[in-house]
Amino acid sequence: MTAAAVAPTGSRQHLWLGLSALPLCVLAVTVLFGWHVAVGARSVPLGTVFQALLHFDPSQFDHIIVRQLRLPRAVIAVLVGASLAVAGALLQGVTRNPLAEPHILGLMAGASFAVVMVIGVFNWLGGFWLPWVAAAGALMAALVVWLIAQWAPGGATPLTLTLAGAAMTAFLTALISVAHLLNQDSFEQLRVWLVGSLAGSGRELVWVALPWLGFALALAMLLANKVTILAMGDEVALGLGVRTGWLKIQALVCVVALTAGSVALAGPLAFVGLVIPHAVRLFFGSDYRWIVPYSALIGAGYLLGVDIIARLILRPQEIATGIVTALVGAPLFIHLVRQRAR
Repeated sequence: MTAAAVAPTGSRQHLWLGLSALPLCVLAVTVLFGWHVAVGARSVPLGTVFQALLHFDPSQFDHIIVRQLRLPRAVIAVLVGASLAVAGALLQGVTRNPLAEPHILGLMAGASFAVVMVIGVFNWLGGFWLPWVAAAGALMAALVVWLIAQWAPGGATPLTLTLAGAAMTAFLTALISVAHLLNQDSFEQLRVWLVGSLAGSGRELVWVALPWLGFALALAMLLANKVTILAMGDEVALGLGVRTGWLKIQALVCVVALTAGSVALAGPLAFVGLVIPHAVRLFFGSDYRWIVPYSALIGAGYLLGVDIIARLILRPQEIATGIVTALVGAPLFIHLVRQRAR
């Protein structure tokens, strides 16, 4: 019997919810996208936003703001939010660890460290190579975290993976801080990016990162059914014909690509991959055929909303988007840790 034949079909309630919620979620993301483009230090009427999109006039200052600043930023928010949410969902399914996400397991720190080294220390890097460098850093961090967890008593359990990821994140963050102190002039351009920000740093990289993120999101959709089986346990998955080793490699490639593209565009944004999959799972249970697409959709809307808050809370100034994601995600992380400790 094949995995596809025995994959959980879910209740009729989940099927009805999944189909009926789709247009509502798309509408919500569309509204947030329009609001995101319209608000900021200078508000732009929605009518002007549509004019700028459909009939751009370079002599109009508001049109320039919309087309050159806010529209690319909104696109980045959608791409990064969807990518990090899906990366977190895949990690939680493959590792069977509800605390797993790119930031907690050290992948984001690895990607950030690699980018910082080549830009801040060696002062070299073209835009095309940035996702490749971030991917190399994320992959190396993932492998080291897995090796550390594997060497621990009991092997690579959810707890040892989380602890190894936290240690890796702390270690690489310390190295970044040391490099910053030794070369402050070169690191000044990376200061806001290192906190996690959608403001200005990744705009020119959208077309570079888009193939990465598009490929990885499509791969995640294809893997969703088998991840549902794998989440039941390796023995169950093997018995149902799933090649667990190959599936984990594919999922790792997918997560690394999603993390690398996101870090290249917006820097390290913590806890997006933790918050969204748990929220989606409340409605759709453990079926990753629903979790993956809805994580992408809700993750996009979530980061649009978070970035709106970051721009309005101290208007006309703004705070880094990564600060808001950390403030939202940290309490959930603490709550999940306490639940597992009981």
